[in-house]
Parts: sequence; C-alpha cells; structure tokens
Amino acid sequence: MKRIHIIGRKNHGKTTLVVDLVKELSRRGLKIGTIKHTHHQHELDTPGKDSHRHRLAGSACVGILSPSMNACFWPVDQEGESRYAVFDTHFSDCDLLLVEGDTQTSADRIEVWRAAVGGDPLASQDTSIAAIVADAGSLTDLPIPMLNRADLAGVANWICHRLDIQPNGS
Repeated sequence: MKRIHIIGRKNHGKTTLVVDLVKELSRRGLKIGTIKHTHHQHELDTPGKDSHRHRLAGSACVGILSPSMNACFWPVDQEGESRYAVFDTHFSDCDLLLVEGDTQTSADRIEVWRAAVGGDPLASQDTSIAAIVADAGSLTDLPIPMLNRADLAGVANWICHRLDIQPNGS
C-alpha cells in the first residue's frame, strides 16, 4: 500500500491540506484513503452505547453496521509500522493512503509549515522529512523540496512522482 504522512505542528494546516489533496487526487481519478493518527489517548467509541458495552463485556472486536456507514473498534495490539498493516484489507483498492499525523513513522512524510503561526519547521531537526509545504514567501533554506501551499496541483504532482503513482486513465 502506498502511503504518505502529512505532519506538522498544531494549527499549521494539516487537515486542510489532507482534505484538499483528497479532492485534487480524486479529481485525477485516483482512489484515496485517509487515516487520522492521534497521539492522544481517548475513547473512539461512544461510552454507554451498545457497541461500547459489548467491548466492556470482553468482545475482542466490535463492528457497527448502518445503512450508510461501517465502523470497527478493537484495542491496539501492535506497535510501530505494523499498526498500519491491520488496515491493508480495508484500503487495498486505494491508490494512495494519506495519513494525517504520526511524526514517528518511517514512511515518507511531508511537513506543513506556516511561518505566520510560528516555530521552526520540524524538518530543521529531522532530516528524514521528505518535503515541506509552506505558504509562498515563507519557504526556508532547508535542503529538501519546498512546495508552495498555493500550488496544490504541484504538491499532488510531487506526491505522485515520489510514490510512482500514475493517475487513472494516463
């Protein structure tokens, strides 16, 4: 599964970039999956609901099926990169998986950085970050590709080239 992570500090525009990339890459005929990674420990199911009660009773995995959406909840039993493998079957027909977050991954990472928000780019301390997406005029002199946030097509092109993804129909 081809996967790239969109990382960055809080309020630098990670979610906005992921949403914009999903739209742009989907427009090109690609099927895109997304995962939101969080380092916070919080309950994803709704406490008190039947599915949550099933888990509390000892169910190893709880699924929810509705006419319009499906979900599955299970406890984390793997660490590191192998945690993404559990999603392989669900995303197997996707051309690309965009992950918002997870600065510790060994997969390719693009940092979203906005000088106006403050702080140095994470890439100034982490040389394994593949590229930075920043506002025009706030690009840094780091020795990695600097992608202009206003040029969404250029960012999408860079990702496709980096991961050797061909838009459908080309």
